[in-house]
Amino acid sequence: MVAVVRRVSFLLACSGLVLAPAIALPALAQLRATPVVGGLNRPVGFVQHPTEATVQLVIEQGGRVRVVQAGQLQNPDFLDLTGRIAAGGEQGLLGLAFAPDFRTSGRVFASFTNQSGDSVIARFTRLGGDPLRLDPASEFDLRWPGGNRFIAQPFTNHNGGHIAFGADGLLYIGLGDGGSGDDPLNNAQNPLSLLGKMLRLNVAVPASDPEGYDVPATNPFVGRAGVLPEIWSLGLRNPWRWSVDDPAHGGTGAIVIGDVGQGAWEEVDYEPAGAGGRDYGWRNREGAHNNVTSLAPFVTPLRDPIWEYGRLVGASIIGGFVYRGTGLGSSYVGRYFFADFVSSRVWSVALVVSASTGEATAQNVIEHTAELASAAASPSSFGVDANGELYLVSYNGSVSRIDGAGPSSGRTRTGPVVGTARPRF
Repeated sequence: MVAVVRRVSFLLACSGLVLAPAIALPALAQLRATPVVGGLNRPVGFVQHPTEATVQLVIEQGGRVRVVQAGQLQNPDFLDLTGRIAAGGEQGLLGLAFAPDFRTSGRVFASFTNQSGDSVIARFTRLGGDPLRLDPASEFDLRWPGGNRFIAQPFTNHNGGHIAFGADGLLYIGLGDGGSGDDPLNNAQNPLSLLGKMLRLNVAVPASDPEGYDVPATNPFVGRAGVLPEIWSLGLRNPWRWSVDDPAHGGTGAIVIGDVGQGAWEEVDYEPAGAGGRDYGWRNREGAHNNVTSLAPFVTPLRDPIWEYGRLVGASIIGGFVYRGTGLGSSYVGRYFFADFVSSRVWSVALVVSASTGEATAQNVIEHTAELASAAASPSSFGVDANGELYLVSYNGSVSRIDGAGPSSGRTRTGPVVGTARPRF
């Protein structure tokens, strides 16, 4: 009954019908935010170093990748692309991913908008034997269908740009629909556009490979005429942060996506491991609701989100991680954490995964904004460390670790929180 009451209160708030008052309810253990590092300039990402357990990398939108070792900022930078990119609004340095074989190959991939505002996925290698520096001169930009070493962006917003390796060792790239409003070029449903898609590539190719990647034979549209084979899934508006439920820490390998909405609904999409070829609906749907339906979607059935919320709750979802650490206690394991950049709110929700289908349902959402208030201002990203512990990145310039704080007061707050939003990721 407790879970039902909490869920109904949240859904009522999302619908715009009513904002439920605070209700005293039994809850999971309370959380707290432990400051890790400050003094950052518009941080938008936090990535664990794969061979140095005490080292994490912080992505700054302006182009620097900062080294954090044992909680201290280090010099020099891991990578500095400030002279290579356009930065501001929703443009900039947007993603970083270590190759699974980094220990031997030294390869790292970066995602950014170039000085023309187009999306680039670039490969770098470490500088000599130094695991804490990349060689800027080693940059190799992947070459896309048509021959360009960039993906043209027709507008300045909705770049997406998050990249990560999946449980299958392949590189996944989340791209927004190209911008403006209501996807005027219908990119997200166009099988000949890379925009509004999740791409999947094999980048474990020789350095001499002219494209820098191969298309995996198991991609869902390989061999289908009129479809770019790089496409893994489609129908995304602006997937600002998605993550893989890490099997190395007991996860399922699923991809969980926070997709930023247009004017009414923010959504969480769930994709079981290996379940490519899905259409998440944009622009035909925003969340689970009809939007622009003048043209048929490319793939049916459309996949509804497992969770959504409306404009009384927030206006720009920040996708997070399924928690697989130990520090918060076993009751948090398997819960998905996410936030909202505009309203500066943070939640977790239980994911109940079907053993037979691998599909998940979302239950028992809990808000953590009050207990994490010191870290939650303008949240731009989450991250995890080598132990699977969770971190929250504030666009205002700091990173905090989410820790346990003893028994909860049981209070759940559903009223709005006003943030200091700049770009709307």
